[in-house]
Amino acid sequence: MKKALIIIGSILLLIVVAVGGYGFYLYKNVQDTVSNRMFQELERTKSELREVEVNQETDPLSFLLLGIDAQDSARGRSDTIIVLTMDPNDGSMKMVSIPRDTYTEIVGRGTQDKINHAYAFGGPDMTVASVENFLQIPIDYYIALNMEGFKGIVDAIGGVTLDNDMDFTQSGFHFEEGEISLDGEAALAFSRMRYEDPRGDHGRNDRQRQIVQAIIQEGAQLENITKAFTLIDVLGDNVRTNLSFDEMIDFQANYRNAQSNSETITFEGSGGMDGGIWYYYVSDEERNRVSNELREHLKLN
Repeated sequence: MKKALIIIGSILLLIVVAVGGYGFYLYKNVQDTVSNRMFQELERTKSELREVEVNQETDPLSFLLLGIDAQDSARGRSDTIIVLTMDPNDGSMKMVSIPRDTYTEIVGRGTQDKINHAYAFGGPDMTVASVENFLQIPIDYYIALNMEGFKGIVDAIGGVTLDNDMDFTQSGFHFEEGEISLDGEAALAFSRMRYEDPRGDHGRNDRQRQIVQAIIQEGAQLENITKAFTLIDVLGDNVRTNLSFDEMIDFQANYRNAQSNSETITFEGSGGMDGGIWYYYVSDEERNRVSNELREHLKLN
């Protein structure tokens, strides 16, 4: 996989690759898109779990990656919730997916609910606060991608090819086991299936990672300037982040080797009904296990 930083690379590296290939005019277009359309600050300046602001060049950082199930990125539920921690000193990365039905406190509402409801209630600020409370780690940056726009990203790069490990049907599409090629509509359907998968949300999370990795591979070979401008426009419509353009460039320079030592952490829990609603329950012991591993990677312990 070329220049892969797993999910965050699909947004950041595609921009950087495009900038490197087509010069100042495209560079300016990307800069304007990020600054005027994608950039959305949090209400706070830094996490309360940080004593001082982080230094991108030397400090391990954390990212919250959100796939939003909505017509735009402003409201809706976070269909996908992934936390990444990265250390520039040893080129390491850890990634954990939080099941969307996880039962936890929604910070700012004083209620217990599914963690994916936080975005609908309070956007990225409430989601960041709830994830921080759940994992007891600071979240430095967030990136929210409208999953409807996911289709446009795949189509903008000419589709993706990946290896499918199980035969299934979803949203009118039949996905055979083995190598498959997908356009945007099919890729979105592929990424959303979970009921036929015995792994449930974990299986869906794996498919979403597959799609994003395929996007990275195709995007790293992007040579058509029309496709590059189309991709930038799609990202501008469907991505919100508190990463500035300059921070994106610095991040790519400081963390480009983070794929050399990557690890995926998985939550173990159990599902159950409460009041007619299905929740995913994670024990305090399991939550502390994952939290301690991430805190150690962020050099907080």
